[in-house]
Amino acid sequence: MKKDQGKMSLGARLAYSFGAFGNDSFYGLLSGYLIMFITSHLFNTGNQAEDAKMISIVTLIIMGLRIVELFIDPFIGNAIDRTKTRWGHFRPWIVVGGSISAVILLMLFTNLGGLYQKNAVMYMIVFGVLYITMDIFYSFKDVGFWSMLPSLTTDSREREKTATYARVGSTVGGGLVGILVMPAVIFFSAKATSTGDDRGWFIFAAIICGIAFVSAWCVGLFTREVNSDIRKNKKDTKGIVGIFKALSGNDQLMWVALAYLFYGIAINITNSLEVYYFTYIMGMPKAFSIFSTINIFLGIIATSLFPILSKKMSRKALFTSCLVIMLCAMGIFAFAGSNLPLVLLAASLFGFPQQMVFLIVLMVITDSVEYGQLKLGHRDESLALSVRPLIDKFGGAVSNGVVGQIAIMAGMTTGATAASITAAGKTNFKLMMFAVPAVMLIIAIIIFASKVILSEKKHAEIVAELEKTWGKKYAGAKETKPVAGQIELSTPIAGKLMNLSEVNDETFSSGSVGQGFAIKPTDGRVLAPFDATVRQVFTTRHAVGLVGDNGVVLLIHIGLGTVKLKGTGFVSYVSEGQKVKKGQELIEFWDPTIKKAGLDDTVIMIVTNSQDFNNIKLITQAGTEVKAEDKVMSLQTKEKVASK
Repeated sequence: MKKDQGKMSLGARLAYSFGAFGNDSFYGLLSGYLIMFITSHLFNTGNQAEDAKMISIVTLIIMGLRIVELFIDPFIGNAIDRTKTRWGHFRPWIVVGGSISAVILLMLFTNLGGLYQKNAVMYMIVFGVLYITMDIFYSFKDVGFWSMLPSLTTDSREREKTATYARVGSTVGGGLVGILVMPAVIFFSAKATSTGDDRGWFIFAAIICGIAFVSAWCVGLFTREVNSDIRKNKKDTKGIVGIFKALSGNDQLMWVALAYLFYGIAINITNSLEVYYFTYIMGMPKAFSIFSTINIFLGIIATSLFPILSKKMSRKALFTSCLVIMLCAMGIFAFAGSNLPLVLLAASLFGFPQQMVFLIVLMVITDSVEYGQLKLGHRDESLALSVRPLIDKFGGAVSNGVVGQIAIMAGMTTGATAASITAAGKTNFKLMMFAVPAVMLIIAIIIFASKVILSEKKHAEIVAELEKTWGKKYAGAKETKPVAGQIELSTPIAGKLMNLSEVNDETFSSGSVGQGFAIKPTDGRVLAPFDATVRQVFTTRHAVGLVGDNGVVLLIHIGLGTVKLKGTGFVSYVSEGQKVKKGQELIEFWDPTIKKAGLDDTVIMIVTNSQDFNNIKLITQAGTEVKAEDKVMSLQTKEKVASK
């Protein structure tokens, strides 16, 4: 690896972090507060029925367009992948997408010159065209921005640092919009009202869109993409049809996706209506900033607590507990009225578990990759990991349409104040904000508790089974035709050489998986023992499967029972399908992590197509201290296999 490809400058890292800040500030404005502006300020003809009709149509248009955009997303990913310019794959789309989407979103925070009063049909057409154009260009920017991370550096530690910076920028950017929105809108408004006016909303939107515009250009100007073999092997983005095919075959992925769908729609509706509650039920819009501030810190605390709680509770118990807390919070919220301390308690309890639920679902979806591989015989990692973002977007789209209709039902439209909302309006609002989402959360609990079986123990069993069978599908394949004659294998890691029979695991020591050898490691760097193609990278990063140019199919397995660590202490430097050269680093692990967990750190090398070879033996005596790339084993290709 070249040094300049591994090390990122502080300036580049800060630029990328600022990009994340601007990206999530923009998304917060788009997903949360454009609807608030449309329902409370955009339409003001003096005819309440006509205004309500326009709000209903426009919010349903937004919902429909956002769902349509889900089908466009895969083409966006493919277009970015195919982009080849002197500025790279991603930066052109980040700059162009960020600039155009910022300008158009700002236009949507206006009445388009009063067009809706002159010609309502023409207004809806223009609005629809502007919205879908803005949404597509934002998707180009968003997909390009987060896909850019692996291209900034090929060093895993540098990526993790940059990702941490970006997560901080993202969290602060998204949270800050919620903190500032109502105080800023009211401050910039020409008239002193509880919900602000057109001018206040436009100036606030201009500030956020300006930040998004500038941050996109900062990413474009102050970051650089590096070329590597990893990027050359990147697969095309998968479409919705492909995702449904993956769901139909992988029942665990399907059930967790269904539970998350009900959960996602529920929390999107309630979260989107919180600002309406503070504004129209309590008459205290500025208090929403207090809640948003609390929510940021609670999110950080919840994320920090998750590793501790996940060790003490099963996924089902933790998922159920989180949703029960949210249901209790809804109960408190529904009867809190205008009692600010009680409302803040309820809103905080509702928001606190959301980061944990996200992480639980992410873990189950990730584990479902191996479940599907064992069940279906093929690996659909990119498809499985596409499910959660798809559901997030769908939930956001549905909530946009629903929130508009709820605002109309409750009378929370142009000119409304907390004093003007009737008792019936408040009841309708609370039913939609609490009762309907509560039913969805209960359904999510039932589905997850009764159908999702992927516990950490179950996943460990699945991975162990995959390790036993991995490589068998390559037996006799043209890709694995061994070279004629004798092949000498190098050790991928330094340490004490062991006979396979000495390994404290019957599956490996018996040779039922294949012949090989083991190393008691003195180093944590695992190198490629020969030129090869990476054919399996386990999500837990404790094992890697190679198909060598010499025809050897090799499983390198780090430690015994290390799947339980869920990747903690392991760093993978390769991806599936990547070509590697002899001596290239594949994995790095922190040996004290394995030992602290009370696990065996023995590194095992298994030739899974041993049936293609004769006279497999160690050429270095067991017990010898060896260095990485020392030759330790020889294999003689069978004549019939070599001649095929």
